[in-house]
This record gives sequence, structure tokens and C-alpha cells, in this order.
Amino acid sequence: MDQIDRKILDILQQDASIRNVDLADRVGLAPSSCLRRVRILWQSGIITRSVILTDAEKMGRHVKAIVSVKLVDHGNDAREDWLESLTKERAVSQVYSVSGEMDAVVILTLANMKEFQELSQSLFASNSNVFQFVTQFVLEELKFDMSH
Repeated sequence: MDQIDRKILDILQQDASIRNVDLADRVGLAPSSCLRRVRILWQSGIITRSVILTDAEKMGRHVKAIVSVKLVDHGNDAREDWLESLTKERAVSQVYSVSGEMDAVVILTLANMKEFQELSQSLFASNSNVFQFVTQFVLEELKFDMSH
């Protein structure tokens, strides 16, 4: 991967709907060369998917919570069952297994506090494998950038 590939990725991460001819123009390549490079980035697994991001507020999701979770049992079955319960919930937008005092971090994007109360009960408080959970509510989003 060279500088042109990195520039292609930077542009696509900002707007994946850009037309190939415009992308090629911005990186200084012929459209056919640009398209070939993008295909190689897909085939090599560097590009893994193309998504549409929505405005959570406009979608009626006004509360964002970061929940740090400590589990009782780290065995595969208990952990996998709990993770499976998270994947079924619309409000769960991200889940990370983490090092340190806690075992996981769960990002929730919620309609309101009532939804948080219901989900915190079903996903965390009533789950026998959850030893402890600590919730922080996002007051202000200072940076949200999908590029890296």
C-alpha cells in the first residue's frame, strides 16, 4: 500500500459514494487505474465494508451511554451467551472486549432514559454473569471519525 492508496482510503472514508471519476481526479490517476486500486483494496481485505452513517438525533436516538462491564465467568459458554444477547439489541452499537479492571465496554445509542432503564435491567442487572456494570452518559460528542 502506497501514498496513493492511503489517499484513496482517506477520501472513501469521508464519502464512500464518490464517483470513481471524481475519486481518480482527486488522487491524480486515470479512472481505470483508480478503479483497479479500489478493487485491490477490497480484494486484499483492507476495505471491509461500505456503510451509511445516520444522525442519531434525527433518528430519535437522543441518549448515548458507555457501559463498562465486569463478568463473573469468563468461560466461553457464559461469555458467548452474554455477547449473543447484546447482538440482538438495536440500541447496542458497539461492543469491545477490553483489558484492565473491566471485561467489556458496550456503547448504547438510546431513544431515552426509559429505554436505558429497561436495557440495563435486561442486559446487565438481571444477567447472572454480569458481576458489575458502570454507566457513563455522553454529554457532548467532541470527535466521531470513522477514518484511521
